[in-house]
Amino acid sequence: MRKKKYLIISLLIISLLAGGSYIFRDQLTEIYGYSRAVVSTYGSRGQQVVQIQTRLANWGYYHGRVDGIFGPQTYRAVRHFQSNNGLTVDGIVGPQTLGALGLPTGTTTRASGNRDVNLMAHIIHGEARGEPYIGQVAVGAVVLNRVRDSRFPNTIAGVVYQPGAFDAVADGQINLPPNDTAFRAARDALNGWDPSGGALYYYNPATSTSRWIWTRPIIKTIGRHNFAG
Repeated sequence: MRKKKYLIISLLIISLLAGGSYIFRDQLTEIYGYSRAVVSTYGSRGQQVVQIQTRLANWGYYHGRVDGIFGPQTYRAVRHFQSNNGLTVDGIVGPQTLGALGLPTGTTTRASGNRDVNLMAHIIHGEARGEPYIGQVAVGAVVLNRVRDSRFPNTIAGVVYQPGAFDAVADGQINLPPNDTAFRAARDALNGWDPSGGALYYYNPATSTSRWIWTRPIIKTIGRHNFAG
């Protein structure tokens, strides 16, 4: 029995080193119950790996070439991402890690099941629908930058519902159902992408009536919004 176990392990290692991840994936399906279609691991290739590498590169975890090949650099980046996001650190991109990356998981779990993601999607949709995608992520990043700043409430809900903070709360647009783009932008912001450059404020210069906001130093402009510190 022991010899048989060692033989199976040896075959898995040989398959992995040879770049063929299919035997290993079959074992993962049996052990973890993952669908083969949604598991990426060392040796995997294809579009899903491209998406994983792209997300990890956007958030500063991956510094290699986006080539769709799950090699050592991708493996290390995945483990780093998992460690920072409270996931099992195994270097395997299954449904939980895919969900944290904001990629399709192959399961029926929706992003709206997470309260923070749901609220972020609502405020992004209410404040920035119609803006470029990067601008929507930047609005979410501003919320998170405020959470981390001692001058603001230290929770997402506290920041969003701080009196007078967001027009979408005041006029009820926060209650509009967010679209899939808003949920993706929320996840991107929550996972560390900050296109705003660390901004704490944003405004539309064509419609803003606040004299004070014009005194803030502009960091960058995305779409119709100025992002300021």
